[in-house]
Amino acid sequence: MVKVDKFIHDSIEKIKTQIKGRAIIALSGGVDSSVCAVLAHRAIGDMLTPIYIDTGLMRKGETERIKTIFSVMNLQVVDGKVNFLKALKGQTDPENKRKAVGEAFIREFEKEARKLGARYLIQGTIYPDRIESEGGIKSHHNVGGLPSVIDFEGIVEPIADLYKDEVREVARALGLPKEISDRMPFPGPGLSVRIIGEVTEEKLDVVREANAIVEEELLEKFAPWQTFAALIEKGTGVKGDVRVHGWIIAVRAVSSRDGMTAESMELPWKVLRKIESRITSQIPNVSRVLYDLTPKPPATIEFE
Repeated sequence: MVKVDKFIHDSIEKIKTQIKGRAIIALSGGVDSSVCAVLAHRAIGDMLTPIYIDTGLMRKGETERIKTIFSVMNLQVVDGKVNFLKALKGQTDPENKRKAVGEAFIREFEKEARKLGARYLIQGTIYPDRIESEGGIKSHHNVGGLPSVIDFEGIVEPIADLYKDEVREVARALGLPKEISDRMPFPGPGLSVRIIGEVTEEKLDVVREANAIVEEELLEKFAPWQTFAALIEKGTGVKGDVRVHGWIIAVRAVSSRDGMTAESMELPWKVLRKIESRITSQIPNVSRVLYDLTPKPPATIEFE
């Protein structure tokens, strides 16, 4: 386990030596990037500019939430929806989708960095990202998903040797609010990895609403490590005595310590039925809802 105070001190000193000039940080609002933002700000102060990119792949209300929480940090918000959907158009392979998102991210940050005269990018890569990317399990957008040519003098990853539970410890020691330090993980490629196959605006709208319902029903009552909805494919159903060919939603809720392994949660039948009822009634083009029982391994936590 990491020695938190020493880690914070050493990280700040290391950032000072790594960055000679202005830097930007990829800020998503999750615990990883938030910890990096605080460490980097303590190291280089006003030479740091946090940038949040609204990819169009975010959860319901996410962008508004980020703007509110990080308004004191001179946060810059970039609307990248068109570019990300364009990058994902026609992509069905999970690895290709992750790499498309990774390249779109880095190009957006390069563009913003040029405007600011920044030559360094700071990002919240953690150790499991590296393990899964380098081990061929899946390419995280900020590791294996990065393009080979990048227009930055350096990419700085202050917490690249930490597991998620260790990052949370550092967050608490830095004084970050519980809303951030204990926040549930959300994948860098966003809802694109919760959609099997090609990403479209229709699918995004469906999975975004379903995801919001799942979080509302499970987050506070059951405190899962991670919970969400994924869109699988279409299946036949009946609504209002009419045959429909609607989307199939899979619900996932897992317990874990560090994300490297995970177990599906035993949820009450009444709760699962309520989630199914809300999703199928509130989202007209969903025909059925499933609950994923698979642990990690053999599955990963996310669907892609």
